[in-house]
Amino acid sequence: MSTSTNSRIYDFAAVGVGPFNLGLAALAEPVEGVNGIFLERREAFDWHPGMMLEPAHLQVPFMADLVTMADPTSPYSFLNFLKQTGRLYRFYIRENFYPLRAEYNQYCQWVAGQLPAVRFGTVVLDVTYRDGVYRLSVSGPEGPGVLLARRLVLGTGTSPYVPEAAAGILAQAAAGGGGVVIHNADYLARKAELQQQRSITILGSGQSAAEIYCELLQESDAHGYQLNWVTRSGRFFPLEYTKLTLEMTSPEYVDYFHGLPQHQRDHLNKTQKNLYKGINSDLIDAIYDLLYTKSISGMVDTRLLTHSTLTAAHWNPEAETHTLHLEHGEQGTSYTLDSEAVVLATGYGYQEPGFLAGIQDRIARDAAGRFAVDRNYSTGVEPGEIFVQNAELHTHGFVTPDLGMGAYRNSCILREITGREVYPVERSIAFQQFGAPADLGVFETVSEAGTGVPA
Repeated sequence: MSTSTNSRIYDFAAVGVGPFNLGLAALAEPVEGVNGIFLERREAFDWHPGMMLEPAHLQVPFMADLVTMADPTSPYSFLNFLKQTGRLYRFYIRENFYPLRAEYNQYCQWVAGQLPAVRFGTVVLDVTYRDGVYRLSVSGPEGPGVLLARRLVLGTGTSPYVPEAAAGILAQAAAGGGGVVIHNADYLARKAELQQQRSITILGSGQSAAEIYCELLQESDAHGYQLNWVTRSGRFFPLEYTKLTLEMTSPEYVDYFHGLPQHQRDHLNKTQKNLYKGINSDLIDAIYDLLYTKSISGMVDTRLLTHSTLTAAHWNPEAETHTLHLEHGEQGTSYTLDSEAVVLATGYGYQEPGFLAGIQDRIARDAAGRFAVDRNYSTGVEPGEIFVQNAELHTHGFVTPDLGMGAYRNSCILREITGREVYPVERSIAFQQFGAPADLGVFETVSEAGTGVPA
Protein backbone atom coordinates (compact mmCIF):
# COMPACT_ATOMS: atom_id res chain seq x y z
CA MET A 1 0.00 0.00 0.00
CA SER A 2 1.43 3.37 -0.98
CA THR A 3 1.88 6.23 1.43
CA SER A 4 0.74 9.67 0.35
CA THR A 5 2.57 12.84 1.37
CA ASN A 6 0.72 16.11 1.60
CA SER A 7 3.11 18.85 0.43
CA ARG A 8 1.34 21.41 2.60
CA ILE A 9 3.42 22.40 5.61
CA TYR A 10 1.26 23.18 8.65
CA ASP A 11 2.32 25.78 11.19
CA PHE A 12 1.86 23.10 13.82
CA ALA A 13 0.58 19.58 14.28
CA ALA A 14 -1.16 18.84 17.57
CA VAL A 15 -1.24 15.18 18.57
CA GLY A 16 -3.99 14.00 20.91
CA VAL A 17 -7.38 15.70 21.22
CA GLY A 18 -8.41 15.93 24.83
CA PRO A 19 -9.87 19.10 26.35
CA PHE A 20 -6.58 21.01 26.16
CA ASN A 21 -5.75 20.47 22.49
CA LEU A 22 -9.43 20.76 21.62
CA GLY A 23 -9.36 24.17 23.30
CA LEU A 24 -6.31 25.09 21.22
CA ALA A 25 -8.18 24.03 18.08
CA ALA A 26 -11.16 26.20 19.02
CA LEU A 27 -8.99 29.23 19.79
CA ALA A 28 -6.85 28.80 16.68
CA GLU A 29 -9.77 28.30 14.28
CA PRO A 30 -10.67 32.00 13.78
CA VAL A 31 -7.06 33.24 13.69
CA GLU A 32 -6.11 34.32 10.18
CA GLY A 33 -2.81 33.11 8.82
CA VAL A 34 -2.54 30.17 11.23
CA ASN A 35 -3.00 26.65 9.98
CA GLY A 36 -2.77 23.73 12.34
CA ILE A 37 -3.85 20.10 12.23
CA PHE A 38 -5.15 18.11 15.20
CA LEU A 39 -4.80 14.33 15.22
CA GLU A 40 -6.61 11.88 17.51
CA ARG A 41 -6.47 8.09 17.37
CA ARG A 42 -9.96 7.63 18.84
CA GLU A 43 -12.93 7.66 16.49
CA ALA A 44 -14.64 10.51 18.36
CA PHE A 45 -14.19 12.73 21.39
CA ASP A 46 -15.05 10.94 24.62
CA TRP A 47 -13.74 12.24 27.95
CA HIS A 48 -13.28 9.59 30.68
CA PRO A 49 -16.32 7.53 29.62
CA GLY A 50 -15.71 5.01 32.41
CA MET A 51 -16.41 7.67 35.05
CA MET A 52 -19.46 9.32 33.52
CA LEU A 53 -21.54 8.76 36.67
CA GLU A 54 -24.94 10.41 36.45
CA PRO A 55 -24.59 12.94 39.32
CA ALA A 56 -20.86 13.63 38.82
CA HIS A 57 -19.90 17.20 38.01
CA LEU A 58 -16.75 19.17 37.28
CA GLN A 59 -14.79 20.61 40.17
CA VAL A 60 -14.35 23.89 38.29
CA PRO A 61 -17.03 26.41 37.18
CA PHE A 62 -18.41 26.57 33.63
CA MET A 63 -16.07 29.47 32.81
CA ALA A 64 -13.28 26.89 32.80
CA ASP A 65 -14.51 25.71 29.41
CA LEU A 66 -12.35 25.44 26.30
CA VAL A 67 -12.23 29.13 25.41
CA THR A 68 -13.94 31.58 27.78
CA MET A 69 -10.94 32.55 29.91
CA ALA A 70 -9.12 33.52 26.70
CA ASP A 71 -12.05 34.80 24.64
CA PRO A 72 -15.44 35.26 26.34
CA THR A 73 -16.96 36.14 22.95
CA SER A 74 -15.97 32.86 21.30
CA PRO A 75 -18.78 30.91 19.57
CA TYR A 76 -17.27 27.77 21.15
CA SER A 77 -18.08 28.72 24.74
CA PHE A 78 -20.04 26.49 27.09
CA LEU A 79 -22.78 29.12 27.36
CA ASN A 80 -23.18 29.20 23.59
CA PHE A 81 -23.37 25.40 23.61
CA LEU A 82 -26.24 25.64 26.09
CA LYS A 83 -27.95 28.30 23.99
CA GLN A 84 -27.60 26.36 20.75
CA THR A 85 -28.91 23.17 22.34
CA GLY A 86 -31.85 24.83 24.10
CA ARG A 87 -30.51 24.34 27.63
CA LEU A 88 -29.44 27.83 28.67
CA TYR A 89 -32.49 28.66 30.79
CA ARG A 90 -32.45 25.28 32.48
CA PHE A 91 -28.80 25.83 33.42
CA TYR A 92 -29.69 29.32 34.67
CA ILE A 93 -32.56 28.08 36.83
CA ARG A 94 -30.36 25.27 38.21
CA GLU A 95 -28.20 27.98 39.87
CA ASN A 96 -25.10 25.83 39.93
CA PHE A 97 -21.88 26.96 38.30
CA TYR A 98 -20.50 23.41 38.00
CA PRO A 99 -21.49 21.55 34.82
CA LEU A 100 -22.27 17.86 35.01
CA ARG A 101 -19.42 15.73 33.73
CA ALA A 102 -21.64 14.18 31.05
CA GLU A 103 -22.75 17.69 30.05
CA TYR A 104 -19.14 18.84 29.69
CA ASN A 105 -18.41 15.81 27.53
CA GLN A 106 -21.37 16.66 25.27
CA TYR A 107 -20.10 20.24 25.05
CA CYS A 108 -16.64 19.10 23.94
CA GLN A 109 -18.20 16.79 21.36
CA TRP A 110 -20.29 19.71 20.08
CA VAL A 111 -17.15 21.85 19.66
CA ALA A 112 -15.15 19.04 18.04
CA GLY A 113 -17.89 18.50 15.48
CA GLN A 114 -17.48 22.08 14.21
CA LEU A 115 -13.71 22.14 13.73
CA PRO A 116 -12.48 20.85 10.35
CA ALA A 117 -8.86 20.87 11.54
CA VAL A 118 -9.61 18.04 13.97
CA ARG A 119 -9.12 14.55 12.52
CA PHE A 120 -10.34 11.57 14.50
CA GLY A 121 -9.40 7.97 13.81
CA THR A 122 -5.86 9.04 12.89
CA VAL A 123 -2.89 7.36 14.54
CA VAL A 124 0.57 8.96 14.55
CA LEU A 125 3.02 6.13 13.96
CA ASP A 126 6.32 8.00 14.10
CA VAL A 127 7.82 11.44 13.69
CA THR A 128 11.09 12.51 12.09
CA TYR A 129 12.72 15.91 11.59
CA ARG A 130 14.59 17.37 8.65
CA ASP A 131 15.41 20.88 7.48
CA GLY A 132 13.09 22.63 9.93
CA VAL A 133 10.09 20.39 9.25
CA TYR A 134 8.57 17.54 11.22
CA ARG A 135 7.32 14.60 9.18
CA LEU A 136 4.47 12.70 10.83
CA SER A 137 3.73 9.24 9.50
CA VAL A 138 0.05 8.63 10.14
CA SER A 139 -2.61 6.02 9.54
CA GLY A 140 -6.15 7.28 9.16
CA PRO A 141 -9.48 6.70 7.44
CA GLU A 142 -7.87 7.29 4.05
CA GLY A 143 -4.95 4.94 4.72
CA PRO A 144 -1.30 5.72 5.50
CA GLY A 145 0.11 9.15 4.83
CA VAL A 146 2.70 11.74 5.81
CA LEU A 147 1.91 15.19 7.22
CA LEU A 148 4.40 18.04 7.47
CA ALA A 149 4.54 20.65 10.24
CA ARG A 150 7.01 23.19 11.58
CA ARG A 151 6.01 22.69 15.23
CA LEU A 152 4.46 20.03 17.43
CA VAL A 153 1.98 20.32 20.29
CA LEU A 154 1.91 17.17 22.40
CA GLY A 155 -1.48 16.57 24.00
CA THR A 156 -1.64 12.79 24.20
CA GLY A 157 -2.87 12.96 27.78
CA THR A 158 -2.34 10.67 30.72
CA SER A 159 -2.83 6.92 31.08
CA PRO A 160 -4.30 4.90 33.97
CA TYR A 161 -1.71 4.46 36.71
CA VAL A 162 -1.43 0.99 38.27
CA PRO A 163 0.66 0.57 41.45
CA GLU A 164 3.40 -2.01 41.08
CA ALA A 165 1.91 -4.03 43.93
CA ALA A 166 -1.35 -4.43 41.99
CA ALA A 167 0.08 -4.97 38.50
CA GLY A 168 0.17 -8.74 38.90
CA ILE A 169 -3.46 -9.27 39.87
CA LEU A 170 -4.61 -6.85 37.17
CA ALA A 171 -2.65 -8.69 34.48
CA GLN A 172 -3.86 -12.06 35.79
CA ALA A 173 -7.48 -10.88 35.75
CA ALA A 174 -7.10 -9.47 32.22
CA ALA A 175 -5.78 -12.85 31.07
CA GLY A 176 -8.79 -14.61 32.56
CA GLY A 177 -6.83 -16.41 35.24
CA GLY A 178 -7.93 -14.43 38.30
CA GLY A 179 -10.80 -12.50 39.80
CA VAL A 180 -12.29 -9.12 38.95
CA VAL A 181 -9.68 -6.33 39.02
CA ILE A 182 -10.21 -3.07 37.15
CA HIS A 183 -8.90 0.47 36.98
CA ASN A 184 -11.57 3.07 37.60
CA ALA A 185 -11.25 4.10 33.92
CA ASP A 186 -13.33 0.97 33.18
CA TYR A 187 -15.74 1.33 36.10
CA LEU A 188 -19.03 1.89 34.31
CA ALA A 189 -18.35 -0.80 31.73
CA ARG A 190 -17.65 -3.34 34.50
CA LYS A 191 -20.00 -2.08 37.22
CA ALA A 192 -22.59 -4.86 36.81
CA GLU A 193 -19.83 -7.46 37.02
CA LEU A 194 -18.45 -5.84 40.17
CA GLN A 195 -21.83 -5.93 41.87
CA GLN A 196 -22.09 -9.68 41.36
CA GLN A 197 -19.13 -10.23 43.71
CA ARG A 198 -19.44 -10.88 47.44
CA SER A 199 -16.92 -8.18 48.33
CA ILE A 200 -15.46 -5.12 46.61
CA THR A 201 -12.40 -3.12 47.69
CA ILE A 202 -11.62 0.32 46.29
CA LEU A 203 -8.00 1.49 46.46
CA GLY A 204 -7.47 5.24 46.14
CA SER A 205 -7.85 8.58 47.86
CA GLY A 206 -9.24 11.03 45.31
CA GLN A 207 -12.49 12.13 43.73
CA SER A 208 -12.88 9.04 41.55
CA ALA A 209 -12.50 6.68 44.52
CA ALA A 210 -15.06 8.70 46.48
CA GLU A 211 -17.58 8.77 43.62
CA ILE A 212 -17.34 5.01 43.11
CA TYR A 213 -17.57 4.29 46.83
CA CYS A 214 -20.63 6.50 47.21
CA GLU A 215 -22.45 4.91 44.26
CA LEU A 216 -21.63 1.34 45.32
CA LEU A 217 -22.59 2.14 48.91
CA GLN A 218 -25.98 3.45 47.80
CA GLU A 219 -26.68 0.19 45.96
CA SER A 220 -25.05 -2.22 48.43
CA ASP A 221 -28.32 -3.31 50.08
CA ALA A 222 -29.78 -4.46 46.80
CA HIS A 223 -26.74 -6.60 45.96
CA GLY A 224 -25.48 -7.66 49.38
CA TYR A 225 -21.74 -7.17 48.91
CA GLN A 226 -19.21 -6.06 51.48
CA LEU A 227 -17.62 -2.74 50.50
CA ASN A 228 -14.16 -1.51 51.52
CA TRP A 229 -12.36 1.74 50.81
CA VAL A 230 -8.60 1.74 51.39
CA THR A 231 -6.38 4.80 51.17
CA ARG A 232 -2.74 5.35 52.03
CA SER A 233 -3.58 8.95 52.98
CA GLY A 234 -4.02 9.81 56.63
CA ARG A 235 -7.62 10.81 56.05
CA PHE A 236 -10.10 11.45 53.28
CA PHE A 237 -8.75 14.85 52.30
CA PRO A 238 -11.13 17.42 50.85
CA LEU A 239 -10.11 19.44 47.84
CA GLU A 240 -8.87 22.77 49.16
CA TYR A 241 -11.03 25.35 47.45
CA THR A 242 -10.78 28.60 49.40
CA LYS A 243 -10.43 31.77 47.36
CA LEU A 244 -6.90 32.72 48.39
CA THR A 245 -5.83 29.18 47.58
CA LEU A 246 -7.53 29.47 44.19
CA GLU A 247 -5.25 32.43 43.50
CA MET A 248 -2.51 29.83 43.12
CA THR A 249 -4.14 28.89 39.81
CA SER A 250 -2.68 32.05 38.36
CA PRO A 251 0.10 33.20 36.02
CA GLU A 252 1.96 34.64 39.01
CA TYR A 253 2.08 31.33 40.85
CA VAL A 254 3.22 29.52 37.70
CA ASP A 255 5.99 32.15 37.38
CA TYR A 256 6.97 31.58 41.00
CA PHE A 257 6.85 27.78 40.82
CA HIS A 258 8.75 27.61 37.54
CA GLY A 259 11.52 29.78 39.01
CA LEU A 260 12.16 27.44 41.96
CA PRO A 261 14.98 24.86 41.95
CA GLN A 262 13.84 21.50 40.63
CA HIS A 263 14.24 19.72 43.97
CA GLN A 264 11.95 22.29 45.58
CA ARG A 265 9.37 21.91 42.80
CA ASP A 266 9.40 18.12 43.24
CA HIS A 267 8.90 18.53 46.98
CA LEU A 268 5.95 20.88 46.48
CA ASN A 269 4.26 18.51 44.05
CA LYS A 270 4.34 15.82 46.74
CA THR A 271 2.84 18.10 49.37
CA GLN A 272 0.22 19.95 47.30
CA LYS A 273 -1.89 17.02 46.14
CA ASN A 274 -4.91 18.17 48.15
CA LEU A 275 -4.96 21.27 45.93
CA TYR A 276 -5.90 19.23 42.86
CA LYS A 277 -6.41 15.60 43.90
CA GLY A 278 -8.69 15.98 46.92
CA ILE A 279 -12.35 15.06 47.23
CA ASN A 280 -15.20 17.50 46.86
CA SER A 281 -16.26 18.36 50.42
CA ASP A 282 -19.97 18.03 49.60
CA LEU A 283 -19.33 14.47 48.44
CA ILE A 284 -17.48 13.63 51.66
CA ASP A 285 -20.45 14.93 53.64
CA ALA A 286 -22.88 13.01 51.43
CA ILE A 287 -20.95 9.78 52.07
CA TYR A 288 -21.09 10.33 55.81
CA ASP A 289 -24.82 11.10 55.69
CA LEU A 290 -25.40 7.95 53.65
CA LEU A 291 -23.43 5.85 56.14
CA TYR A 292 -25.41 7.41 58.98
CA THR A 293 -28.75 6.74 57.30
CA LYS A 294 -27.89 3.12 56.57
CA SER A 295 -26.60 2.60 60.13
CA ILE A 296 -30.07 3.26 61.57
CA SER A 297 -31.13 -0.25 60.54
CA GLY A 298 -27.85 -1.83 61.67
CA MET A 299 -24.14 -1.60 61.05
CA VAL A 300 -23.17 -1.15 57.42
CA ASP A 301 -21.04 -3.92 55.92
CA THR A 302 -18.24 -1.58 54.96
CA ARG A 303 -14.76 -0.58 56.07
CA LEU A 304 -12.94 2.70 55.53
CA LEU A 305 -9.21 2.15 56.09
CA THR A 306 -6.71 5.03 56.16
CA HIS A 307 -2.88 5.12 56.38
CA SER A 308 -2.90 1.80 54.49
CA THR A 309 -0.48 1.21 51.62
CA LEU A 310 -0.79 -1.81 49.34
CA THR A 311 2.51 -3.70 49.41
CA ALA A 312 1.51 -6.93 47.61
CA ALA A 313 -1.55 -8.72 46.26
CA HIS A 314 -2.34 -12.18 44.97
CA TRP A 315 -5.31 -14.28 43.83
CA ASN A 316 -6.38 -17.31 45.84
CA PRO A 317 -8.19 -19.64 43.41
CA GLU A 318 -9.41 -21.96 46.19
CA ALA A 319 -11.12 -19.17 48.14
CA GLU A 320 -11.82 -17.13 44.97
CA THR A 321 -10.61 -13.95 46.62
CA HIS A 322 -7.73 -11.56 46.32
CA THR A 323 -5.51 -11.19 49.35
CA LEU A 324 -4.33 -7.60 49.71
CA HIS A 325 -1.24 -7.04 51.86
CA LEU A 326 -1.44 -3.64 53.51
CA GLU A 327 0.92 -1.67 55.74
CA HIS A 328 -0.34 0.93 58.21
CA GLY A 329 1.92 3.93 57.81
CA GLU A 330 1.66 5.37 61.31
CA GLN A 331 1.63 2.16 63.32
CA GLY A 332 4.15 0.38 61.15
CA THR A 333 2.04 -2.77 61.24
CA SER A 334 1.03 -5.07 58.40
CA TYR A 335 -2.29 -6.79 57.80
CA THR A 336 -4.23 -8.49 55.02
CA LEU A 337 -7.66 -7.93 53.54
CA ASP A 338 -9.52 -10.43 51.38
CA SER A 339 -11.75 -9.19 48.58
CA GLU A 340 -13.29 -10.82 45.53
CA ALA A 341 -13.17 -7.65 43.43
CA VAL A 342 -10.65 -4.80 43.43
CA VAL A 343 -11.09 -1.32 41.93
CA LEU A 344 -7.87 0.64 41.38
CA ALA A 345 -8.91 4.27 41.69
CA THR A 346 -5.23 5.15 41.60
CA GLY A 347 -5.23 8.01 39.16
CA TYR A 348 -3.37 8.69 35.94
CA GLY A 349 0.21 9.38 34.95
CA TYR A 350 1.94 10.81 31.92
CA GLN A 351 3.67 8.42 29.54
CA GLU A 352 5.68 9.68 26.60
CA PRO A 353 4.18 8.48 23.31
CA GLY A 354 6.26 6.02 21.33
CA PHE A 355 6.22 8.16 18.18
CA LEU A 356 8.74 10.51 19.82
CA ALA A 357 11.51 7.92 19.43
CA GLY A 358 12.66 9.42 16.13
CA ILE A 359 13.05 12.98 17.43
CA GLN A 360 14.71 12.47 20.81
CA ASP A 361 17.49 14.85 19.76
CA ARG A 362 14.88 17.61 19.37
CA ILE A 363 13.61 17.34 22.96
CA ALA A 364 15.19 19.12 25.93
CA ARG A 365 15.52 17.04 29.12
CA ASP A 366 16.18 17.71 32.79
CA ALA A 367 18.58 15.72 34.98
CA ALA A 368 15.87 13.11 35.64
CA GLY A 369 15.21 12.60 31.93
CA ARG A 370 11.87 14.42 31.99
CA PHE A 371 10.80 17.13 29.55
CA ALA A 372 12.64 20.35 30.39
CA VAL A 373 9.66 22.64 29.85
CA ASP A 374 10.27 26.37 29.49
CA ARG A 375 7.92 28.88 31.05
CA ASN A 376 6.20 29.25 27.64
CA TYR A 377 5.37 25.49 27.63
CA SER A 378 8.06 24.68 25.07
CA THR A 379 10.29 21.64 25.54
CA GLY A 380 12.22 21.63 22.28
CA VAL A 381 15.96 22.17 22.01
CA GLU A 382 14.94 25.08 19.83
CA PRO A 383 12.56 27.44 21.70
CA GLY A 384 8.98 27.50 20.49
CA GLU A 385 9.26 24.31 18.43
CA ILE A 386 7.67 21.57 20.59
CA PHE A 387 4.95 22.38 23.14
CA VAL A 388 3.33 20.18 25.79
CA GLN A 389 -0.19 20.06 27.22
CA ASN A 390 -0.59 18.52 30.69
CA ALA A 391 2.93 17.06 30.75
CA GLU A 392 4.61 19.81 32.78
CA LEU A 393 3.56 19.07 36.36
CA HIS A 394 7.21 18.93 37.42
CA THR A 395 7.99 22.36 35.95
CA HIS A 396 4.72 24.32 36.22
CA GLY A 397 3.08 22.78 39.27
CA PHE A 398 -0.33 21.55 40.31
CA VAL A 399 -2.18 23.89 37.92
CA THR A 400 -0.99 21.73 35.01
CA PRO A 401 -4.12 19.49 34.79
CA ASP A 402 -6.50 22.29 35.83
CA LEU A 403 -9.16 22.84 33.15
CA GLY A 404 -9.39 26.49 34.19
CA MET A 405 -5.79 27.13 33.13
CA GLY A 406 -6.17 25.44 29.73
CA ALA A 407 -7.24 28.58 27.86
CA TYR A 408 -4.39 30.54 29.47
CA ARG A 409 -1.80 27.96 28.39
CA ASN A 410 -3.25 27.87 24.88
CA SER A 411 -3.09 31.66 24.69
CA CYS A 412 0.61 31.42 25.56
CA ILE A 413 1.22 28.69 22.97
CA LEU A 414 -0.58 30.66 20.25
CA ARG A 415 1.48 33.72 21.16
CA GLU A 416 4.66 31.72 20.61
CA ILE A 417 3.44 30.19 17.34
CA THR A 418 2.16 33.43 15.81
CA GLY A 419 4.68 35.86 17.27
CA ARG A 420 1.87 38.08 18.51
CA GLU A 421 -0.57 38.11 21.41
CA VAL A 422 -3.71 36.89 19.66
CA TYR A 423 -5.59 36.62 22.95
CA PRO A 424 -4.57 38.99 25.77
CA VAL A 425 -2.53 37.02 28.30
CA GLU A 426 -3.24 38.20 31.82
CA ARG A 427 -0.08 38.42 33.86
CA SER A 428 -1.21 39.72 37.24
CA ILE A 429 -4.45 38.53 38.83
CA ALA A 430 -3.53 37.66 42.43
CA PHE A 431 -3.77 39.90 45.48
CA GLN A 432 -1.03 37.94 47.24
CA GLN A 433 2.67 37.67 46.45
CA PHE A 434 4.21 34.21 46.27
CA GLY A 435 7.87 35.11 46.46
CA ALA A 436 9.82 37.39 48.78
CA PRO A 437 9.08 41.02 47.76
CA ALA A 438 12.22 42.68 46.43
CA ASP A 439 11.24 46.10 47.77
CA LEU A 440 11.38 44.90 51.38
CA GLY A 441 15.05 43.96 51.44
CA VAL A 442 15.46 40.35 50.34
CA PHE A 443 18.53 38.43 51.50
CA GLU A 444 19.86 35.94 48.97
CA THR A 445 21.95 33.83 51.32
CA VAL A 446 22.21 33.41 55.07
CA SER A 447 25.50 32.50 56.70
CA GLU A 448 25.92 30.28 59.75
CA ALA A 449 26.19 33.40 61.85
CA GLY A 450 22.83 34.54 60.53
CA THR A 451 24.00 37.43 58.41
CA GLY A 452 23.14 37.81 54.79
CA VAL A 453 23.71 39.78 51.66
CA PRO A 454 20.79 41.85 50.38
CA ALA A 455 19.47 40.76 46.97
